Amino acid sequence: MTNKELTVVYEDNHVIVVMKPQNVPSCPDETGDRDMLTMVKEYIKQKYNKPGDAFVGLVHRLDRPTGGVMVFAKTSKAASRLSEEVRNGELEKKYYAVVVGKPREKACVELTHYLLKNTEKNVVKVVPMATEGAKIAVLDYNTIESKGGLTLLGVRLHTGRAHQIRVQMATIGCPVFGDQKYGAGKSPVGTNLALWAVELKFIHPTTKEKMTFRVFPPTEEIPWKNFDISRYLAVTIKNNDLY
Repeated sequence: MTNKELTVVYEDNHVIVVMKPQNVPSCPDETGDRDMLTMVKEYIKQKYNKPGDAFVGLVHRLDRPTGGVMVFAKTSKAASRLSEEVRNGELEKKYYAVVVGKPREKACVELTHYLLKNTEKNVVKVVPMATEGAKIAVLDYNTIESKGGLTLLGVRLHTGRAHQIRVQMATIGCPVFGDQKYGAGKSPVGTNLALWAVELKFIHPTTKEKMTFRVFPPTEEIPWKNFDISRYLAVTIKNNDLY
């Protein structure tokens, strides 16, 4: 369902799953630009004719340049339980990323770095483990296809650090396509970051059902259209896994 700005993937009395467009903040920030949290609140207020401010709980975030699937809580109970899932690592997020070059290792079960964020410059860098303020960042990835100097990866986060995939991929010499900040300078200026949250799994806060939602990248855009995304999706949906 699309309601003007908002694309709703699923909704019940407790949760709402939506597609976040690229370059839209997850929640209000200093730019004052339209954000997902505000849009979801406005959608609920309008749809259900609610007086005052509608309750919507921000459970997790996607970096502004990243598009894909997000879940918001519609009740305080749902917000509390979903937030606990996030803390316990039970809310699973998977991404597709197109990177420049080809990783030396076709697959990596546990790519680990320590990251430090410069909040003033909004830049994250890899630092030694003992650095004050450093946070561990862990992900795994698998190569789906390499073509024309680019590689389509499936990525699964084990930790949720700011800019994590972008920084870790750049550190191994394969920056995400379109990432001017972290080293993909050869990407055409104005190209969207080729990083997309394709899958979200969580346990429903009241029914306890394991729920899986997928929102796939804009296959008509560069560089996604360089790969036969639909073929991979047909296989992975059948096998109930992305890679």
